[in-house]
Amino acid sequence: MSDHGIFGPRSVTWRVMGEPILLVGGIRALLLQGLHPRAMRGVLQNSALMDPAESWSRFVRTTEFVRVRTYGTHAEVERAGRRVRKIHATLTAYDPDTGETFHLDDPAALRWVHVGEVDSYLSVARRAGVRLSDDEADAFVAEWRMAAEVVGLKAAEVPGSVAELRDYIDAERPGLRFVPEAAHPLRLSLNAPLPRLLTPLKPALPALTLLAFATLPRWARRLYGLPATPVGDLWATATLRTLHTGIGLVPANVRYAPAARRARRLMAA
Repeated sequence: MSDHGIFGPRSVTWRVMGEPILLVGGIRALLLQGLHPRAMRGVLQNSALMDPAESWSRFVRTTEFVRVRTYGTHAEVERAGRRVRKIHATLTAYDPDTGETFHLDDPAALRWVHVGEVDSYLSVARRAGVRLSDDEADAFVAEWRMAAEVVGLKAAEVPGSVAELRDYIDAERPGLRFVPEAAHPLRLSLNAPLPRLLTPLKPALPALTLLAFATLPRWARRLYGLPATPVGDLWATATLRTLHTGIGLVPANVRYAPAARRARRLMAA
């Protein structure tokens, strides 16, 4: 199959995204995204994320979207993107701070969600020990401009390098906070709704959530009301490296998901 989608075997994205440690990056992305009031309210007012009857199916749909966007063909990516763009354009939420009703395709909120994802994947990968030069890190950020277009943003509207990523986050910080109507994610992780088949994994969720919190910048942890010290930073990096090294001992045919295994074969070829 010659259609490798928007990234492909020569991309940095394929090399990074298949690593299992990126699960922590995904949780970190949700935590960072949750500090944008409009992005968070859009989720709270339209999502069944914490409804036990619906949460798992929603999580599976989100995971599948990430997989298709990363590894799917152009046609598959366009189909998935069209569905997401339609949902975002249809749904609305209310902002009590301004008294406005807004659509979920609000560019400012979408841009923050995009940046939260890119920054989290890149930060966790590098701190865990995935080898990336500064040029490769810039290439990763630039490649994800194509992912931004999938959800309806223009490539030029989102950062194209690590420096631009940092500048954007710094510029957004004054408007970020944890909205009072949202339950604290760490508390939610203690009783996360899972299907019966996955109940044995429930004790691991608080630990993963705590690790994801620890990988956030100190200013973000403070917005969640959590301790933020250099010692926490060192602990997070050491834990990520230990986990990544330990996972690396697992045979590749078990360690990687099917799409990532196929991507690795194509990259090797």
